[in-house]
Amino acid sequence: MRPLTLPTLHWQQRSQLSEDSIHSLLIALLRGMAALQVAAAHLRAEVFPSLRSVTEPPLYYLGLAFVTGFAHQAVVVFFLVSGWLVGGSLLNKLNQPQALRSYAIDRATRLWTVLVPAMIVMVGVGIITGALNPAVLGLGADNDFSVLSFAGNLVGLQTVLVKNFGGNYALWSLANETWYYVAFPLLLLAFRGPGLLRQAASVTALALIAALLPWAITLYFALWLLGALFSRIRIDCAPFWRYALLAIAGALSIYYRITGSNDDLVPASFVQDLVCSLPFLLLLSTLQIKIDHASRPLRRLRAFAQFFSEFSFTLYVIHVPTITLLRFLGRTAFGRDQLAPDKPLDYAIYAGMVVLIVSVAYLSYLMFESQTYRVRASAKRLLLAPAAKQAQAPAMSPE
Repeated sequence: MRPLTLPTLHWQQRSQLSEDSIHSLLIALLRGMAALQVAAAHLRAEVFPSLRSVTEPPLYYLGLAFVTGFAHQAVVVFFLVSGWLVGGSLLNKLNQPQALRSYAIDRATRLWTVLVPAMIVMVGVGIITGALNPAVLGLGADNDFSVLSFAGNLVGLQTVLVKNFGGNYALWSLANETWYYVAFPLLLLAFRGPGLLRQAASVTALALIAALLPWAITLYFALWLLGALFSRIRIDCAPFWRYALLAIAGALSIYYRITGSNDDLVPASFVQDLVCSLPFLLLLSTLQIKIDHASRPLRRLRAFAQFFSEFSFTLYVIHVPTITLLRFLGRTAFGRDQLAPDKPLDYAIYAGMVVLIVSVAYLSYLMFESQTYRVRASAKRLLLAPAAKQAQAPAMSPE
């Protein structure tokens, strides 16, 4: 029997972001399944009673509550993957001309191409359900539908200065994401910026952001940074180590699902999320190997993963107003918006609602999120091309 060789770790000069690698397939799969997990978890919480309030829950409700109880871990996966992809991409492009301007356009178009249409949909849902009176939209931060709330949610101020727009409680994590997009280039400039003055300004800006943001947002930036860091690490190892890391990551996730903090991402849950993150990131680092395109199961899995991954962001943003609308239709058309854990037919209704939510998200994706690259290209032509021409123009003679 051959001895088991130890893994070897390599630092890469460029982050591995190739889409034909196994780790990219896993990232795509997890992005889609994480968004689906969050939507299914929120739907269960909205239409079924709390598990603690059911005296003798049937076995099938216990099963549903368990498998839809990983929304907390799903959001952590979003942050880790975002750090890997967004942070890794900026590291690769940092020395290119206008890298930071291009990065800012990329991030803004990524968020706003989905978020603006979704918030307009929320206004429509609010009018239909009676939660919003168009005559009293208002400007105040205490109004879910106010103009100030709309603007604040566009720049990551929900849960910081304004409420989640339209009562869409899923938008809280976009505040984290937005500020991580801002903080990461500032952190890079603090170490690699041209000149001491710019470095000092970056450090000052980072300090102000950390002081003004809620502590939990600042703390969880460490997990986002871990994602960016591991995008530069490749681990060569035997399959045994990959299976071991997969088993450890899965076991830890289940353990903390049962015993840990599974509500909001708060300082008290940070250690458990860090513990779960490390084997996951190590696993990704071991999977930077090419996909076997001759494998039919891998081709099918890749197609499935890419399908759900493409509209995962839309699904995450749009599922709460869709649930609100479905509950309203249930009350008005059928006289109820709650399901019973002891009625098997209600589980079929729940499954149908999940399918409807996914279908609405996919249609919204086709109309808006799928146009992101077109919007981004137009924005870059408008904002980057003039600056590039100005930089290339010869200096005027003093004569």
